[in-house]
Amino acid sequence: MIKTLRNLLKQDKERFVVPRGVQDVIPIKAIYDDGIFQVGRDKFSKTYKFSDINYAVASREDKEAMFLEYSELLNSLDSGATTKITINNRRLNRANFEKTILLPLKGDALDEYREEYNRMLLEKATGANAIIQEKYITISVCKKNVEEARNYFARVGADLIAHFGRLGSKCVELEPDERLRIFHDFYRAGEETEFRFDIKETRRKGHDFKDFICPDSMEFTGDYFKIGERYGRVLFLREYASYIKDSMVAEMTDLNRNLMMSIDVIPVPTDEAVREAESRLLGVETNATNWQRRQNANNNFSAQLPYDIEQQRKEMKEFLDDLTTRDQRMMFAVLTMVHTADTKEQLDNDTEALLTTARKHLCQFGVLKFQQLDGLNTAMPFGVRKIESFRTLTTESLAVFIPFRVQDICHTNGVYYGQNVISKNMIIADRRQLLNGNEFILGVSGGGKSFTAKGEVINQVLAGNADIIIIDPEREYSPLVRALGGEIINISATSPTHINAMDMNREYGDGANPVILKSEFIMSLCEQL
Repeated sequence: MIKTLRNLLKQDKERFVVPRGVQDVIPIKAIYDDGIFQVGRDKFSKTYKFSDINYAVASREDKEAMFLEYSELLNSLDSGATTKITINNRRLNRANFEKTILLPLKGDALDEYREEYNRMLLEKATGANAIIQEKYITISVCKKNVEEARNYFARVGADLIAHFGRLGSKCVELEPDERLRIFHDFYRAGEETEFRFDIKETRRKGHDFKDFICPDSMEFTGDYFKIGERYGRVLFLREYASYIKDSMVAEMTDLNRNLMMSIDVIPVPTDEAVREAESRLLGVETNATNWQRRQNANNNFSAQLPYDIEQQRKEMKEFLDDLTTRDQRMMFAVLTMVHTADTKEQLDNDTEALLTTARKHLCQFGVLKFQQLDGLNTAMPFGVRKIESFRTLTTESLAVFIPFRVQDICHTNGVYYGQNVISKNMIIADRRQLLNGNEFILGVSGGGKSFTAKGEVINQVLAGNADIIIIDPEREYSPLVRALGGEIINISATSPTHINAMDMNREYGDGANPVILKSEFIMSLCEQL
């Protein structure tokens, strides 16, 4: 049982200092107003959130360009810091969904349509994936004090934002309440709407910020843990395959559960990496020479090197070429993953599904034995790493674990446009929030163009106070307009409503001579007729 401690924290002008009793479970020693967390005696971390891009649906050429740009981003990581790339799957909260997506009733004659529309949205939400995927990158660095850390993060943050911008992804730094919300939503799934945190007010009252994110209880066993009434398990990537597809991360995080996957990246300075590679290559050459000398001593002068020694020599030469001529860097990587479920049986089934997915890609995931707490702290975006299962990779090998998949559109107070083919999530868009809100409906005859247009009309009428003008020569929209309480104006040779082409008022012409402008209009109309 974790008992969060109140009124025992030392107060500072701009930070909280956390009591030692709960630092093992949540390894945060202090938080600062600008989103920097102290996670060690002299270690500080900062988290940035970046948006997804349409990698899965891009063409082969575009994928290669994105892959190379992402490799450039990895190459730009500082060798003096640790970088954690985190993919967070969190379940869509029903209360938030109903508040932001469902149409509010307005007490008019259209409320029956709004109720039917809301029922349809709830049915779609139930059948959809109902998972929101968020992506973070956490930088942690050892500095003497927070001022040095601030200067470092200001420089590194600007570089990160620029690199993500070239990828087409928007990267923003998180405030302290936004970082704490990540942990609150994970530890207290189902209570997302209850999170309230004001750093200034909490500091003034002398409260511990961990009271806002801690679960009621946590129990750790050999191969799983329990948070309140929910179960969780931490996995790590034990064996890497020699060939991995770039879709592996997307398939691993496609599970319809609350989970987090993190990749800890520790870049090695290039000069040290080259010296290490040369030393290992020299060792392989020494082994080959000693083997050949033994064969010569036995008068076996035509013997060829064994396959394993030849393969080691080839791989080390390729590795050294990557570092010296192909703009690759040597990096240490640790991949951890935590997933949760409502029951122990469901947790075991999910674990088996994840292990099967990894085996499909010729990789071996393992369950951390008696290291669940350390694994949990490593997988969460705190900025700490307590698992030592390193794997040496080059930039190109690490870039295969590309975190991008497909963009989801879910605007507040938007309208329903369908379902994302890749992520299976609902598309809720407000065209007024887009860079270009124009819409064209194209398709073959009988493909549903008119139906789509009528659906757009209904969405706009029910959602807001939009003025909609329909030019309908075939009069197929008349029943819809009558049902929505609109006005129909018939213009024909036999209708009482006509358009006077010679009508003119004082404002006609916008300051120019209205008679001249009207005359030119009448002459051009006659030419067309």
